[in-house]
Amino acid sequence: MSIPQEGGGPIEKAEELAAYLEAGCKPKERWRIGTEHEKFAFCIDSRRPLPYENGGRSIRAALEGLRDQHGWKPVMEGDNIIGLTKNGANVSLEPGGQVELSGAPLENIHQTCEETNQHLAELKSLAETNGVGFVGLGAAPDWSRADVPVMPKGRYGIMSAYMPKVGGHGLDMMFRTCTIQVNLDFSSEADMALKLKVAAALQPIATALFANSPFLDGKPTGWLSTRAMIWTDTDRDRTGAPELVFEDGFGFERWVQYALDTPMYFVYRNGRYVDASGQSFRDFLQGRLPALPGETPTMSDWADHLTTLFPDVRIKRFIEMRGADGGPWRRICALPALWVGLIYDQTALNAAWDLCKHWTAEQRAQLRIDAGRDALKAEIAGRTVRDIAADVLEIADAGLKARARAAGFDADESHFLNDLRRVVESGETAAEELLRRWRDEWDGDFGPIFKDYAY
Repeated sequence: MSIPQEGGGPIEKAEELAAYLEAGCKPKERWRIGTEHEKFAFCIDSRRPLPYENGGRSIRAALEGLRDQHGWKPVMEGDNIIGLTKNGANVSLEPGGQVELSGAPLENIHQTCEETNQHLAELKSLAETNGVGFVGLGAAPDWSRADVPVMPKGRYGIMSAYMPKVGGHGLDMMFRTCTIQVNLDFSSEADMALKLKVAAALQPIATALFANSPFLDGKPTGWLSTRAMIWTDTDRDRTGAPELVFEDGFGFERWVQYALDTPMYFVYRNGRYVDASGQSFRDFLQGRLPALPGETPTMSDWADHLTTLFPDVRIKRFIEMRGADGGPWRRICALPALWVGLIYDQTALNAAWDLCKHWTAEQRAQLRIDAGRDALKAEIAGRTVRDIAADVLEIADAGLKARARAAGFDADESHFLNDLRRVVESGETAAEELLRRWRDEWDGDFGPIFKDYAY
């Protein structure tokens, strides 16, 4: 979840909302890569979630250790440390104590991996002496909702009260899932629109490749990405794959209307969150928001509101890919490699669109379900996801080689796709590996997951 925005002048006319998004346009030489990943923090001996407060064995202690020993600047909410910043990167807390690194905007994936390696090494150096571990999975395999602590962030209290009103799995999304995401740039409205179409259509392919959450509540769910299943019943007003991105003439203004149609969660004022759940940003623009009568929004309020839209792919001042489960160390670099290869080279982008442009709205909607449940075995338009994923990786490979971003002995970034190639070649996702080992090697015990798959 995002750190709250502050500042920004008053919004004087509706056109400024689209202009805010359009200000994200950058020439190709300024395109960057921002990678985010979340992981579950747990106590090694009990395998239970790490609480926020518990002396040296706590989320607070981990954040304070990063602050004191590794030079991170704290982000506070009242007396609680709830995040960190350094060199353009942020560490933040998801609702159930999932620790997220939102990486700095970097030029290539080699740098992304260096950043990830440094972050995880810092965490491990602090955590192991206190009996703390971190693991990347799409969903917590055997923690109940009651097991998971609630982080002391005002927005989470508002969301926790609102979620059960709009879906059956909103609290599971908040407290029991993790993801890997990547943020990428666009050069113009037309460039944004094409990239968003490709990203929206192919997001289920990423969901299948990264499926890594076959369990919930101590048993298999029947889905290889239980995280994807959870998102199908979280809050229909703000989730899914909006078909508007495939409309003729789609652009920034159409996204603004979508955002304005999405109910609010909160307004951030004077260091605290004001509950505006279910209320309308359109009313806010007119000074008629019940939560703040007579007040009108600032541009930072608009920026905050955009962070509360949760479709599988979204735009702020960049495009954010949101379809992948959390996973092991090497997958954190594989996700940006996949999407950079597909959309940062024009030939690759065009080829990716050619691959999926004939799919219908009904087929796309069904694929979103089937890919979460069946991963590579799902089908669309007479083809398996496994076969489509092979084509997608070939396109991404060509796109990365065309970029030719070298580092050390690496001529380009294409080797970061190797783990995904192994998935396609074997036909076995990480989720299916977990199911196989849980059944055949671990005799239904979840303990080895927290040992064998921890960072």
